[in-house]
Amino acid sequence: MLCQFFKEESILTNSIKLIKITHKVLNFIDNSKIKNGILNISILHTSASLIVQENADDDVQKDLLNFYDKLAPMDNEMYIHNTEGKDDMPAHIKSSLTNSNLTLSVRNSKLILGTWQGIYLFEHRIEQQIRKVFLHLLGEK
Repeated sequence: MLCQFFKEESILTNSIKLIKITHKVLNFIDNSKIKNGILNISILHTSASLIVQENADDDVQKDLLNFYDKLAPMDNEMYIHNTEGKDDMPAHIKSSLTNSNLTLSVRNSKLILGTWQGIYLFEHRIEQQIRKVFLHLLGEK
């Protein structure tokens, strides 16, 4: 029998960083009792994003943050849009280069991720934010 489950997670952030949310996703799947299906994860913001990334070595996260800061520096002279501060337009650029949605498979009640992969909310703003992540799971029990 085909079933659908929905959940909105609120995640408090407090600076530019990657926040591992794999455990929240796994809990959602476990509670659903779905055996096989498709999971869509959406972030409901334009200045943060979602990524699947290395979860074993924190240096990967540091290098990613450094790379994106160089790619979209916080320099008000470079941008027209800076209504919410020096990180405003760089945050939009970073989110346009990453993902607002992820689609992953569930097989035998397990999320299909590689050995060293984790799911992260990629916060692109300096100030504290409450981010909404929407989970939609469609599958069979």
